[in-house]
Amino acid sequence: MVAPAVLRALRKNKTLRYGVPMLLLVVGGSFGLREFSQIRYDAVTIKVDPELEKKLKANKITLESEYEKIKDATFEDWKNIRGPRPWEDPELLQGRNPEALKPKAA
Repeated sequence: MVAPAVLRALRKNKTLRYGVPMLLLVVGGSFGLREFSQIRYDAVTIKVDPELEKKLKANKITLESEYEKIKDATFEDWKNIRGPRPWEDPELLQGRNPEALKPKAA
């Protein structure tokens, strides 16, 4: 059995008390970060299903194609209709004047 004086000396030793846990945290954190950062490289090597890849290539949407869709649209005649608040009835609000919903003072 270890003498009580030795245990007391080990307990008072600042290197064992603070240094060893810090060293374990730094070294353990390094190994943990290595494992988590490896996930990024493993995800790149995952193969996509050929059918899904074909479908994705067939549905090529480009910025130019979207621009062609809205190029001739006019945005001058739009109407701003706000959505209902959680306590309001959406059927009453849509298409109505917001001032009409305010309670009238007597």
